[in-house]
Amino acid sequence: MFKSLLKIFLGANNQNLVVSVDKPTFNDDDRQFMRRALELARQAADNNEVPVGAVLVKSGKIIGEGCNQSIIQSDPTAHAEIQALRNAGKNLNNYRLVDTTLYVSLEPCPMCVGSLIHARVSRVVFAASDLKTGACGSALNLIQDSSHNHRVIVEKGLMAEEASQLISSFFRRRRAEKRLERQDSTKN
Repeated sequence: MFKSLLKIFLGANNQNLVVSVDKPTFNDDDRQFMRRALELARQAADNNEVPVGAVLVKSGKIIGEGCNQSIIQSDPTAHAEIQALRNAGKNLNNYRLVDTTLYVSLEPCPMCVGSLIHARVSRVVFAASDLKTGACGSALNLIQDSSHNHRVIVEKGLMAEEASQLISSFFRRRRAEKRLERQDSTKN
């Protein structure tokens, strides 16, 4: 399915070193699953969490989903991607999640990328790039490091504008709330 889109550089022993998609072509299913990830991101924002949502899909069906819950759960690892992986692992009764696609509203961080590799997720589709901590090519490219024994297809930019707007408006609101708190504390 992806052969026409992939660049595969072969190294010694015919092992894949890099897998990347030049120009992803997204279909209706991709858009449907990303819409669900964005709904989950809005749920996170409603709970004052950074608005990130993730959906893990196998054979056209959602097997796991999650949104950021680090603050609510007092757990720095409760990122949307980790929540979706945990949910899928329980649903499948397996820690290996082969032949799956993760749809996530923001580019995964290094922690999440490590988990995706260990779970053997096949494909990651993310909406907005994260220039500060994105580990799928924006800040660093950990997901396609040649030392890994598993390759993940990465496609970016699906509904990126909507996801970026959601994140920007969340942080704009948070900054305004902090300014008001500072002003209130100086009045007292």
